Amino acid sequence: MLIRFKTVEPQTMNERSINLASYSPLEILGVNDKNINLIKSYFPKLKIISRGEVIKAIGNDEELDDFEQKMNLLLLNYEKFGKIDELEIDQIFSEDEGYSRSEPDYTANGILVHGRGGLLVKPLTPNQKRMVESSEKNDLVFAIGPAGTGKTYTAVALAVRALKRKEVKRIILTRPAVEAGENLGFLPGDLRDKLDPYLQPLYDALRDMIPMQKLLKYLEDGTIEIAPLAFMRGRTLDHAFAILDEAQNATEMQLKMFTTRMGRSSRFIVTGDITQIDLPRNQASGLFQAERILKEIDGIDFIYLDDRDVVRHKLVTKIIQAYNKQNTKKTNE
Repeated sequence: MLIRFKTVEPQTMNERSINLASYSPLEILGVNDKNINLIKSYFPKLKIISRGEVIKAIGNDEELDDFEQKMNLLLLNYEKFGKIDELEIDQIFSEDEGYSRSEPDYTANGILVHGRGGLLVKPLTPNQKRMVESSEKNDLVFAIGPAGTGKTYTAVALAVRALKRKEVKRIILTRPAVEAGENLGFLPGDLRDKLDPYLQPLYDALRDMIPMQKLLKYLEDGTIEIAPLAFMRGRTLDHAFAILDEAQNATEMQLKMFTTRMGRSSRFIVTGDITQIDLPRNQASGLFQAERILKEIDGIDFIYLDDRDVVRHKLVTKIIQAYNKQNTKKTNE
């Protein structure tokens, strides 16, 4: 009896690479590779290697396609929510049909942005909520109120949300470089080094809301730009979400210059505290004039925050109230 043996062609082994350069590899791979080891358990037929900022997978095309699709979904999930845990890995990698690809509902519970480490960024006070609602209806919003009321933070969250939703292509954040009692010339370094301390609150807000590696990439390629107000002159900001912070320290001409930078599909927010003006005595704050000149224009709105909106230490509210009381007393004298 003749026995015939069927020849089986060996499957071709291919390789795919996932680059983590735009992310924090530690947060993706997990402490002691906890996350990547869990991911490996879902693909026993693949050889998965993680080295530095690259994850390599070796195997047949069908398995590699599934691995690549789910890894991209995991990274997208990380971008949206700022964290990865065992439950999310299980949900994404254990589903035969794949994890839900629908965009997260940012309006649920008033959430604007899912920040780093699972931080939920949302308006916390009635006037912050009015600020959010106004920005959704108007292309130019002025948010005026004392320190600690979340003006800048809420504005940055709205900008990051718009970028993530692809409603805009870039974020422009700017402040007047006005000395608050200190002498700018005595600060060490070049012009950028001297100006960075003025822009630090904007960096701080962004760090809360965008993974660090992603933020560095955005800053490098110009998707997010942080610059002094003087750098805005002569530009047209198309498809941008622009924020002018500390606008009480902008002159009338500077504020006019900024607001007239608006291009196609742009949204602007101007924030300021009229109780902390650092301009020389002979210069009036442009924020006062803007309120008087622009208030009746359709598409422009003014939102006023007060000590009830303070979200810093409880003493900040008392400090603001004490200064308000003193200023009222001086006015009446």
